[in-house]
Amino acid sequence: MCSNPDYRIIHSMHQLTCGLAEVTFKELNELYEKYGEEKGLRILAFPCNQFGNSEPTTSKEIIDLATKIGIKFDLFEKVDVNGDHASPLWKFLKHKLKSDKGNFIKMNFTKFIINTNGVPVERHDAKVMPKDLISSIESLW
Repeated sequence: MCSNPDYRIIHSMHQLTCGLAEVTFKELNELYEKYGEEKGLRILAFPCNQFGNSEPTTSKEIIDLATKIGIKFDLFEKVDVNGDHASPLWKFLKHKLKSDKGNFIKMNFTKFIINTNGVPVERHDAKVMPKDLISSIESLW
């Protein structure tokens, strides 16, 4: 995980150019701008290509596009979030906070809120937009 001891959102990032992505990244940037420096909020994004071949691009292409659209939060290498080759981080998150649908990431833009002790405290699916997480994040301070 990130070495920053402050609050984090772990975010499964997919389809940088779809409409949902545009709104999601705009709101994540806004959260980062509001709480990043002042409160130490870290937002970690992990591209993944396990949802209908939604992120077939290379890491360089992802970084280039993220730079072009002005992503300010942390962006990591592409990972698997489900299956035998899932990243250890995602295995940990899914183990700690299962969804009501099972122990897997169902679709793009799954979000986890992690407290300052590194404990996952909330899990949200793609329907929950970053702005809807503000009260949950603020309740940790």
